[in-house]
Amino acid sequence: MKSAKFFEKGTVFSLEVFPPKRTNPVESISGALEAFSALAPDFISVTYGAAGSNNSEKTLEIVNTIRTKFGVEGVAHLACVNLSRERAREILGEMKALGIENVLALRGDIPAGAEPLGEFRHASDLVEFIKGESADFNVLAACYPEGHFECANLVEDIKNLRKKVDAGVDHLVSQLFFDNDFFYAFLERCELAGIDVPVEAGIMPVVNKKQIERMATLCRVKLPKKFVAMMERYEHNALAMRDAGIAYAVDQIVDLVSQGVRGIHLYTMNNPYIAQRIHEATASLIRCAC
Repeated sequence: MKSAKFFEKGTVFSLEVFPPKRTNPVESISGALEAFSALAPDFISVTYGAAGSNNSEKTLEIVNTIRTKFGVEGVAHLACVNLSRERAREILGEMKALGIENVLALRGDIPAGAEPLGEFRHASDLVEFIKGESADFNVLAACYPEGHFECANLVEDIKNLRKKVDAGVDHLVSQLFFDNDFFYAFLERCELAGIDVPVEAGIMPVVNKKQIERMATLCRVKLPKKFVAMMERYEHNALAMRDAGIAYAVDQIVDLVSQGVRGIHLYTMNNPYIAQRIHEATASLIRCAC
């Protein structure tokens, strides 16, 4: 089922997982996939590879497992920064052969000290290519509530997002954020720009202080004062930090759903316990938010 269809029945709830390391088999995360699937998300997306890698084999294998073994719709990430058009066509063919119809089109990370291949300069180029190869694909894309860090300003950022949507995006998933006001302001910019495809809010629960600080630096997102205070208070108590992070994410989701946000996309970091706790606290709210 195409991901955009899920929005027709109400608020969408989805999860993101990442493949195991190259040296580990896909079976090493089977337990986590089973636990995530038991939460009955609308779909589970599977990341592609960091630092400009273009290893799609495990991504497609995991998406296929999610769909065929656990009965949950899957979304395959596809990053284009080091991808040739020929290889992109091959991967899309592999997806079709497996019955995968949902793809999250990304530019991806540019490797440090290396020039990207250059056949796709932007995610919008990949979106256009995918739609040109087959209109059957449902294409998701990323969006940035606080603006992409490479954009000079928010006006430039929303113009670039409009290019992606015009290229054929069916559904947007946001980067993580820790202040909901940024997301609401972003939705207002989307409305002004005529961007009317469904937008899911990307939520990442805190796991530990160093990890979140690294992610915030990498993604250039701001950390609110209350969030920083929470991290500083509990950084030396792993259990307390985990529980505080769960509570913070739940609070974000409750506010977002009550404000009518169309979907919640949870960055799980492959941690079933955290996803389960958040699901327990929010599932009834999400499912009744019609």
